[in-house]
Amino acid sequence: MSEREKQALINTAKKASQNSYSPYSHFAVGAALMAENGEIFAGTNVENISFGATVCAERSALCSAVTAGVKKFKALAVYHEGELAYPCGVCRQMLCEFGDMDVFLSDGSQCRELKLSNLIPYNFQTKEIK
Repeated sequence: MSEREKQALINTAKKASQNSYSPYSHFAVGAALMAENGEIFAGTNVENISFGATVCAERSALCSAVTAGVKKFKALAVYHEGELAYPCGVCRQMLCEFGDMDVFLSDGSQCRELKLSNLIPYNFQTKEIK
């Protein structure tokens, strides 16, 4: 992945974080998924007073991509101003359904790069449930 693509992905996640609906946690997160063809899908967290109904930014981006018919990804960027935010366990599991990908975590001043498989090394796999 080029530096230009990486920056575009992080910038999209940052912009998405500005649309967060997070009146309870005040923890605005943006995410952006880059498809294999370079198309980018953004998402942000949408909280609900019934916390179980809250949708994370990563799943929001994933649902947008799948709705558009895209199911193969190169990378994910997650942005939270001032502090790195890691995807939750549910998001990690949902993302790994679509294969391993690069993950970029940014807080505006630093960026951590890793692979999704490092975030969830022992995920549920279809061969385990057949």
